[in-house]
Amino acid sequence: MLITRARGGALQAFLNICRHRGARLCVQDEGEVRRSFQCPYHAWTYGLDGKLIAAPNLTGMPDVDRDSYGLHKVWLHEWLGYAWVCLAEEPPSFHDTVIADVVARLGDDESIDTYQIDTLKLGRRINYDVRANWKQIIENFMECYHCASIHPELTEVLPEFADGFAAQYFVGHGAEFGEEINGFTVDGSAGLGRLPGVRDDQDRRYYAITVRPQVFINLVPDHVILHRMFPVAADRTLIECDWLYFPEVVDSGVNLSRSVELFHRVNRQDFDACERCQLAMDSRAYASGGVLVPSEHHIGEFHDWVTGKLAVEGDQP
Repeated sequence: MLITRARGGALQAFLNICRHRGARLCVQDEGEVRRSFQCPYHAWTYGLDGKLIAAPNLTGMPDVDRDSYGLHKVWLHEWLGYAWVCLAEEPPSFHDTVIADVVARLGDDESIDTYQIDTLKLGRRINYDVRANWKQIIENFMECYHCASIHPELTEVLPEFADGFAAQYFVGHGAEFGEEINGFTVDGSAGLGRLPGVRDDQDRRYYAITVRPQVFINLVPDHVILHRMFPVAADRTLIECDWLYFPEVVDSGVNLSRSVELFHRVNRQDFDACERCQLAMDSRAYASGGVLVPSEHHIGEFHDWVTGKLAVEGDQP
């Protein structure tokens, strides 16, 4: 996809494909243009609004209508400071999908607003190349039955996770920091100061939200961690993980390593486990999807969601 920001600040998204012969318009991850995008193949030129504005000998080709051969537009919605896109020709309601997942987890759609995520600043971004299917990664993120086994640092900060019940198991519940823990850091030391809007009842608590199909939102008092998954093969997923902080914290140049390191370790531990599971995904021993213990009922709901979506599209689960 090609996402543009016009001078007025508005975002628009298009398929990054020239309408003429399908050449990729932009091959760089990011950049700037003055007024238009030009295909390097035959020089078809498109405005930032996606309209075809020029092409060699265009005036001599009456069968090529500029209005009909603009870039294919992609639905886009800005939320939490991110551009949320949907490839469907008729996208579902943002409120009934994304916001509904937040409400199902937190109990309302106001609690996430207190973190003022759209005002936060990127402190660190780490990219992971995981040799596992995206659904395996979601299943792992949603449950904490494994936490005591592979997350020693996390269960030290959030002792209740050692009991196997994930934060997402209870609506509106945030896992509480241990009594001797001062912050969501790798060694439990003090964090970077509570975000201005975070309520007292949200302080010293961790909330995890799965926004289907591919986003994780992690809320702690002094920062927010957001995962975005990009499936590229049945057994491979690229993940971008952002650590977001109050702008003054990032601008101050303070050392973020203790804050970042905690979830970076959790990520590596989780992804290693997912890759281990992926090795057996084709085995007949796993054909029925494994055994779900009582604390994993929401994993079963995720399975139902996936198979339900496949059924809507007319495919066999």
